[in-house]
Amino acid sequence: MIVDANAKSLEERVFLALREEILGGQFKKGDTLTEVALSTRHGVSRTPLRGALHRLAEEGLIEIVPNRGAVVIGIGREELVDIYKIRMRLEGLASREATEKISDEDIERLKESVELAEFYIKRQDTEHLKELDSEFHDIIYRASGNRLLYKTLSELHGNIQFYRKRSIAVEGRLEKSISEHREILAAIERRDADEADRLTSLHIEAALENLLAVTDSEG
Repeated sequence: MIVDANAKSLEERVFLALREEILGGQFKKGDTLTEVALSTRHGVSRTPLRGALHRLAEEGLIEIVPNRGAVVIGIGREELVDIYKIRMRLEGLASREATEKISDEDIERLKESVELAEFYIKRQDTEHLKELDSEFHDIIYRASGNRLLYKTLSELHGNIQFYRKRSIAVEGRLEKSISEHREILAAIERRDADEADRLTSLHIEAALENLLAVTDSEG
């Protein structure tokens, strides 16, 4: 069987673009994705597009409905809760391992991230604050020295990017999140792995509770 490498690369490009748009909230639950519109939009033929759509269906992000097309499912409440439960355990583990291995340089980077966040919170600069929130966690992931853990957590972050934005947009959550980051940092500085693990798990749990309060209130 001969595989068209160009078609496969186009399929990958379209798959990643659509996945990013669905997870980023550009497409909402219930939206219909038609092949004609998507082919025109992405400048590809039906073959790579259909391959991309089938991959999205396999991930559970869309459903292929006869005579209608691809309907966006996105991430439901139950799956969202599952993702955050996994994050609680894995992010706690990442902080634990980072505490045992982190360099002085990375501790300084964490300090700088927190201090910059405290600066931008006064300006209510949410875009910089979102970036710093991701940066803080990314430094810890990398400092853990566990490549599989880093890869897994990075993918989970990507899957819930839309929901994380909604969570930190709630009044008061950013200030609380920065305070939690500073507590985690203090535990890491003391080389208290148990406390770093515990505080990080509580941090993710608080983010989930905040997010569910938002989504449930919207029905």
